[in-house]
Amino acid sequence: MSSAMGLKSYAAVDLGASSGRVMVGRVDPDRLELTEAHRFPNRPVRTPEGLRWDVLALYAGVLDGLRAAGQVDSVGVDSWAVDHGLLDADGALLGNPVHYRDARTEGVARKVWATLPAEELYAATGLQYAPFNTLYQLVAASGTAQFAQARRLLLIPDLLTYWLTGEQGTELTNASTTQLIDPRTRDWSYEVADRLGIDLALFAPLRRPGDPAGVLTPRVLEETGLAGPVRVTAVGSHDTASAVAAVPASGERFAYICTGTWSLAGLELTAPVLTEESRAANFTNELGLDGTVRYLRNIMGLWLLQECVRAWGEPDLGGLLLAAARVPALRSVVDAGDAAFLAPGRMPERIAEACRTSGQPVPASPAE
Repeated sequence: MSSAMGLKSYAAVDLGASSGRVMVGRVDPDRLELTEAHRFPNRPVRTPEGLRWDVLALYAGVLDGLRAAGQVDSVGVDSWAVDHGLLDADGALLGNPVHYRDARTEGVARKVWATLPAEELYAATGLQYAPFNTLYQLVAASGTAQFAQARRLLLIPDLLTYWLTGEQGTELTNASTTQLIDPRTRDWSYEVADRLGIDLALFAPLRRPGDPAGVLTPRVLEETGLAGPVRVTAVGSHDTASAVAAVPASGERFAYICTGTWSLAGLELTAPVLTEESRAANFTNELGLDGTVRYLRNIMGLWLLQECVRAWGEPDLGGLLLAAARVPALRSVVDAGDAAFLAPGRMPERIAEACRTSGQPVPASPAE
């Protein structure tokens, strides 16, 4: 928008596990106006090697969104956590990034704990146990031909930022989900990396939310029709970090529930909680904006619903929810966080099987 009007425009690229969008925020001293410029699907692909993200389709969606956004003053990118792309010595991507729901990390955590016990790992990094944490993905990848060629690892928002700008960096809030960051120092946990044989030189230098991340390259300007220079700024590139920063809290003591494929419930603290009680309750310490810690628990969110809807051929969701509301509630109860529901595919059948094996009524229709 015209700076003469006192307005500045910002493009926010927000990538989730099932869709991506480009939002435009127009800001002046008195107001914030948000517009969705473009929304596009995020459809993972099952290849012979396993489950992969179609990152090229995501990047195309980002370019389409920036074109639809029109002239902006700055761009920022956020996405889900833990997943990453591997680059060779020339900076070229070595294959589509592996999806965190891929089976390659099954059993890896126990191998890690044999070298670095879970209690010590939590005391050093404060990160909850999840089988797909970047740390376990790296251990699973070690010894593969692709990993042997890798000279750089970029988390998903950093990878897209690199393609937009040609500049490489590792944004801190997302890096804190790798299980390789010390939440007290807000820097790499060199001891953890050393004990597990992980070369931290694989990561680009850390940068913080608000740091400059480059400018759109001439090729991107040509693709999007934007007039340069257009700055790209590091944001809280873990989507939950940005979401928590936007919570309209009236004071410092507030809780939040952030819901998507996952739901995250927690607090914003000034220091991490690294006690054994915290580990046993599987709370995590992820880094937020302005020196904060997002102390939270992961809860299975809308994943089961998303997968069921996908299996049924994308029926009208409004009609489905109305029909579900007419069905008696809580006839059967399953644990949505059970590892049996982690992978994609056949979700209605797996839910029915969980009811059957636990002796509960088996749902016989989508509404049930």
